[in-house]
Amino acid sequence: MKTFLDRLGFMLHRPHFFGKAFTSIVVQGIYGGRSIVKYLDFVGSGLGFNPVKGCCVTVLEPMSQEDRKRMERILAAHSRRFYARLATPVHPVPTLFKLMAFRMARTSIRLMLNDDNRDYAHFARKGWFDSDYYYPTHLSLVKRLIGKLFDALAAATTKRG
Repeated sequence: MKTFLDRLGFMLHRPHFFGKAFTSIVVQGIYGGRSIVKYLDFVGSGLGFNPVKGCCVTVLEPMSQEDRKRMERILAAHSRRFYARLATPVHPVPTLFKLMAFRMARTSIRLMLNDDNRDYAHFARKGWFDSDYYYPTHLSLVKRLIGKLFDALAAATTKRG
């Protein structure tokens, strides 16, 4: 699965999956699953999905009845969170972090690349060089001003680099 997601790496620059929910369920034997959940949540968000924090369950055989019930409780709670995300507005207002990532990437792409570059062409085709965010959303006055600050910061950083 990681190799598959790595092959989609270019889409972190050109996200496509806005309005779609994403989650992960990692099944582990002993340890390491929480790191994988973190990675999958990061990738899902970067691809544009509306992520629901993933979960990790430990499955060792033979499994006690108590462990099986615990796993079923975890999965039931996770299913409820995922269903709730499916029922929320398709395009949530972006967090400050997501707004910063969009505005700084957009400004850097606009200043450093040209229409021969696929990232630049994708941003131009989508109208992202002139939009507040990847998709139509209502930003408060404060977020619009902070967005302009992120643009200026990216421009200054790009010119220095």
